[in-house]
Amino acid sequence: MVLHTSPFSSAFLRFLHSLSWGLIFPCFWLFDRLLASFLATTYEKRQHSEDPCYFRALCILISTPLYLALVVATLPFAFLGFLLWAPLQTVRRPYIYSQLGRADKNRAEQGNAGTPINDWKASGKSFCFCSANVCLLPDSLARFNNLSDTQGRAKEVGKRISNGASRPQIKIYIDSPTNTSISAVSFTSLVSPQGGGVRSMSLTEHKHESNGEAEKEPEVSSSSNLQGQEQENTPLNEPDSASVVQISISAPEPSNDQEPEDSQMPNDKLKEGDSGSLDSKTASRDSLVKFHISDSNAVNNKLVYRASMIKKASARKRRHAVDSFDHEISAFFPANLDFLCLQEVFDKRAAEKLKNQLHHYFQHVIYDVGCYAWKGCGPFKFLNSGLLLASRYPILDASYCCFPNGRGEDALAAKGALFVKVHVGSTPQDQRIVGYISSTHLHALEADCAVRCEQLDLLVDWQSEFIKSTSRPAGADSPEDMVAFNVICGDLNFDNCSSEDKLEQQHSLFTRYKDPCRLGPGEDKPWVVGTLLDPSGLYDEEVSSPENLQKIMENEEGRKEYLVYPTSKNHGSSQKGRKIPLKGSGRRIDYILYTEEGLQPEWKVDIEEFSFITQLAGLTDHLPVSMRMTVSTGDEEP
Repeated sequence: MVLHTSPFSSAFLRFLHSLSWGLIFPCFWLFDRLLASFLATTYEKRQHSEDPCYFRALCILISTPLYLALVVATLPFAFLGFLLWAPLQTVRRPYIYSQLGRADKNRAEQGNAGTPINDWKASGKSFCFCSANVCLLPDSLARFNNLSDTQGRAKEVGKRISNGASRPQIKIYIDSPTNTSISAVSFTSLVSPQGGGVRSMSLTEHKHESNGEAEKEPEVSSSSNLQGQEQENTPLNEPDSASVVQISISAPEPSNDQEPEDSQMPNDKLKEGDSGSLDSKTASRDSLVKFHISDSNAVNNKLVYRASMIKKASARKRRHAVDSFDHEISAFFPANLDFLCLQEVFDKRAAEKLKNQLHHYFQHVIYDVGCYAWKGCGPFKFLNSGLLLASRYPILDASYCCFPNGRGEDALAAKGALFVKVHVGSTPQDQRIVGYISSTHLHALEADCAVRCEQLDLLVDWQSEFIKSTSRPAGADSPEDMVAFNVICGDLNFDNCSSEDKLEQQHSLFTRYKDPCRLGPGEDKPWVVGTLLDPSGLYDEEVSSPENLQKIMENEEGRKEYLVYPTSKNHGSSQKGRKIPLKGSGRRIDYILYTEEGLQPEWKVDIEEFSFITQLAGLTDHLPVSMRMTVSTGDEEP
């Protein structure tokens, strides 16, 4: 299957489309600004709270006639453009695939973008997935969710994701006087990717006798700009030698041609040094690592310690008794993120800005997914599907399907599902190892449970057809691909604690796919939190930064003020100051599901960690979620 790198098959059609949109855009932009002038966010209201009461009314009285006059003046051109634009949508391709060029690819790989497919180990491999609803609607529509400046938010969202995912790894090497083997474990840190160079710290513990017992006093020395990580890591054979811990931090060198990071956000909260965007060194080295070395009799002296937020991570990451994996509320996107699925990337200009930022880390991006006008299904489509998928691994095939049963305002967007096949490795016999990812956004209206169930049925059927049709490379003699994982990500618009969502909670999808956060229909695990934020509190100081939002989400009582909970028929929908008992931990409508069906018979999938992410605080009304899984082949390393 050929991936579509352009929305149209010929340069002439692309020219006609650009011409038609050029005629439409002035009228569209002016009308969007006209509507936005009547819809102020809570931050804008606070910002102008000290202005005279007549000031805003005066601004509206002046701007409204001006916008109306300009809209009327540009309307004839927009109509001509529409007559040209609408027929072109019948031959438009369903998505755009963007891949870094050769020069950009080399630069991106220095920044950890693009993962080689030949590093598949015999024992298996780890993969990290993330899903987020970023609410990048046209500005006037985004304001209904108390968000503004869609273009600025798009750039900042991409910057935060790329910076968070490209954080360098720390490797800890421990030489023990009782064990000559070297134990090396990687975990993530808060180092800014612009830090540059390699920093190494060695901690030597000197033993001395006190009251008949050995005490240890750490002596810390540091050096920078090392040429590599192979630094005196040979085992100490003498039994009396001291224990040595060496930490090596590898950070990508800054690029001279990197795009200046000068985006200004409407809430003015993204100041220099904001650790949410990881642009400042204040978010890094001073709060890097606080660790404690356990007794040397620990098994193999291994430090198994991964965290997205190292500061106080031991208190934030917990493992429930029934879980075999770690879970946390993290202020940063996971390091070494492999696959990213975004929803509500509706605005085309915002999608371009977001794609450009994501290319600083991800080599492969599929965006502008969906159909417009009368093509596809249902009534006229003003917006595309809003889906975007980014990958560090090569994309082999992609397909989009539109849900035909949308209702109300949801029917105006081409909501559907994007199916992608990625190349994650190869066997010694050159047999491809692949993975399947499905990204979707279901019907939003709460009362339409039957519509969502129909869409779940379609999702499962479409995915099965996609896997069947792409199960082997082109050519009759080619062996069938080996499947490493099958994952579904997206905003499903129902939760697992609302009584109104019982129909979706019991859907057959959950018999085929596993939800790491779910105990059963209507019951989530105790550590799970909701992913839908109350829009009215997005700009409160308590949740205005990733760290503040993280603290609130970790507090069971505090988060009740800022999460949306299932509505009750006997009470109002107001969140603030509500005294009645709230069911569950908020509405979790963002999902990452996986299945072991269709994998190789001896292969096994294990979840390593699941995270709720607060790094997009102030930029969206959803909490992103991430999942890291290990695919084990059952073979031993040679």
